[in-house]
Amino acid sequence: MGNESTDRRVRKTKKLLRQGLTELLEEKSAKDITVRELSERVDINRGTFYLHYKDIFDMIEQIEKEMFKDFHNVLARHPSKSLNGKPLPMLIDVFRFVAENSDMCRVLTSKNGDMAFVNRLKDLVKHRCLNDWMEIFNTGKSQNFEYFYSFIVSGCIGLLQNWLENELKESPEHMASLAEQMIMTGIKVLE
Repeated sequence: MGNESTDRRVRKTKKLLRQGLTELLEEKSAKDITVRELSERVDINRGTFYLHYKDIFDMIEQIEKEMFKDFHNVLARHPSKSLNGKPLPMLIDVFRFVAENSDMCRVLTSKNGDMAFVNRLKDLVKHRCLNDWMEIFNTGKSQNFEYFYSFIVSGCIGLLQNWLENELKESPEHMASLAEQMIMTGIKVLE
């Protein structure tokens, strides 16, 4: 029972810190946020912050690592062979993941966000998609895959950013369907 209540307190503290960090990142860049400012915002002792993180950048890095692990797991649930050239099931899960993490996704992809996060996201998607699409759409035009990937991933990230900025007005399913239509229309360049 003791570990369960400790874990619950830790989760609650980290959730409060994440919410506070999100609010501050909407106002300014990470380099301008202090531990004192964040601690005061969420009404915790700075010592409590330091039990979990070295500094603000360590906190952001840990949040990003956890998000990437979870995002990778979302992609891994959809092997290319199971998609049969139709990315909708995977895209629905991706948009649901973004919706569940909308607070952090919004600020990390915003002007005060972390371009390294966006670039790592692009690399993760690239690694997964290029291999899968080359396997599914084996057309012999592999030189076009790099261009197709760049176009699609930048467009999808732009679509996600716009959706986040508009406070997720549409459902993840609607956005996934829209993204699939754009991807599948664009895939014709590989034929």
